[in-house]
Amino acid sequence: MAIGVFDSGVGGLTVHRELTRRFPERDFVYLADQANAPYGGRGGEEIVDLTRAGCERLFEAGASVIVLACNTASAIALRRLQQTWVPEARARHGRPVNVLGIIVPTIEAATGLPWSYEAERNGEKVEAIDVIGVFCTAATAMSRVYEIEIDKRREDLAVFSEACPGLAGLIELGAPAEELRVVVQDHVASLRRRIGRHPDKAILGCTHYEIVADVFAAALPPGTPIIHQPAAVADALDRYFERHPEYDLGGSGRRDFLTTGKPGPQSELVSQFWGEPLTFASA
Repeated sequence: MAIGVFDSGVGGLTVHRELTRRFPERDFVYLADQANAPYGGRGGEEIVDLTRAGCERLFEAGASVIVLACNTASAIALRRLQQTWVPEARARHGRPVNVLGIIVPTIEAATGLPWSYEAERNGEKVEAIDVIGVFCTAATAMSRVYEIEIDKRREDLAVFSEACPGLAGLIELGAPAEELRVVVQDHVASLRRRIGRHPDKAILGCTHYEIVADVFAAALPPGTPIIHQPAAVADALDRYFERHPEYDLGGSGRRDFLTTGKPGPQSELVSQFWGEPLTFASA
């Protein structure tokens, strides 16, 4: 049994790495759907179908709890899977299983409030508003999940999402550092023009972007706080496992890396981020 981590590609490794640090004794199976990456430009039903197929493969590989380390899958597919598919999967596999996302922990980190909290609206004017910039895929931006869910909890936070089409794909392919720098700078400048100023803090709303977090930090004004999803997800998962001891997560420290794409070594960019060469096996 193991913790499963799923992403359309290598971006989820940012979450995976933090989870293995937090739970070093647990077994992990990582699945990258590189044959279909990136998800950001795909339609909603296709994203649901691809995410369901990836989760089923991870359940077959022994995962008890799967973390969707993909904002697009979490925004578009997670609720559908939890409501209509996970109960059937539990019955079919004959054991406790679940699928969790990364947007809820990110919003909790951004607002400083639990997911269960919803602000009371008293009609009073909010004097000071901080702006959060969310850099994300087109599908996540279109879902408006960050705007909607943060506004439910904090009237003093305004959210502007900046879709970055193609950026996840460039990172997935190991694009040169200069090309990535130019693309990121263009999106930071675009967001600044839309807001009229730079955001007070930023969310990297695609786990691929965490691989180049230093590039975003350099493009934003010095000292701009960046909410990092890997740490937020690890914190939330720690709390989740305390509440749900029924899941068998393994205890041998096993690490398996699977891909629906071409098996073998990953890009130099991924190796640099990971700290050593990383090789995937065929899913």
